[in-house]
Amino acid sequence: MAAESNSNSSSNLRIIVQNNPSDSQLSELGIRSWPKWGCPPGKYQLKFDEQETCYLLRGKVKVKSKYSSEVVEFGAGDLVILPKGLSCTWDVSVAVDKHYKFDSSPPSSSS
Repeated sequence: MAAESNSNSSSNLRIIVQNNPSDSQLSELGIRSWPKWGCPPGKYQLKFDEQETCYLLRGKVKVKSKYSSEVVEFGAGDLVILPKGLSCTWDVSVAVDKHYKFDSSPPSSSS
């Protein structure tokens, strides 16, 4: 009764939510220069091929990972990190408007 081989990888697919980051942190990240994206209320199947960091200007979202029963909620004023490899359903109850950035560089690529 060994654990499935993919159970370790799915535990790394955690969504990180920071509520109300400071203005100085937002400025340091350069969020206002990031592209914007929005969507109306509804359910969306999404897969993240790269890590995404986003800051919600407005909206309310419940995210359920395809690999776990955990539901993560976030909304306007939250800074969110969505891990590379995450497949999930976004249940958007209030239309979303966000700044976003993809991080395509591997986390441990120091030489």
